Amino acid sequence: MSFRNDPLAVVHDRDKSTLLTPVLRAAIEAHAAKYPAQWRQSAVMPALTLVQDSNGGWLSRELMDEVAAYLDMPAVAVYEVASFYGMYDLEPTAAHKVCICNSISCLLNGSEDLIHHVEHRYQVKPGETTADGRFTFKEVECLGACRDAPAVLIDQTYHEKLSAETLDRLIEGLQ
Repeated sequence: MSFRNDPLAVVHDRDKSTLLTPVLRAAIEAHAAKYPAQWRQSAVMPALTLVQDSNGGWLSRELMDEVAAYLDMPAVAVYEVASFYGMYDLEPTAAHKVCICNSISCLLNGSEDLIHHVEHRYQVKPGETTADGRFTFKEVECLGACRDAPAVLIDQTYHEKLSAETLDRLIEGLQ
């Protein structure tokens, strides 16, 4: 049975990875080692983050297949994690990402206005990249910063209690 043709298949040979560099495998292994051997799949989220960061900010199907093989888990389980969480991108993105939280705390504190502002000011919808390629805009479920909502994640930096004007200054500062 071919792993690539069967998303439910599990590949048990962690040494046959061609896309995961030795450095990536070591980093993934460091996370997997935190769990009992039968639960090494628990490292899937840090593994996806490491792989995405090493691949220019997005996850190809081939890379997700490699993570599944390395962690001895069904590929479909990796796809489910990667497609469920907003922190993972399954297509190439711009060099910068602007993520606006849409959870209830942020909505009640103005994130919907920020989302509409970005859509109109920069002519971009969630999931799209601006015409000038400056940033990819994402609407995400929760950034875990409810206390100081609305929360926005720009690249790897959290910003809280933002107004449209403050957000514009941050976006304009993207190089």
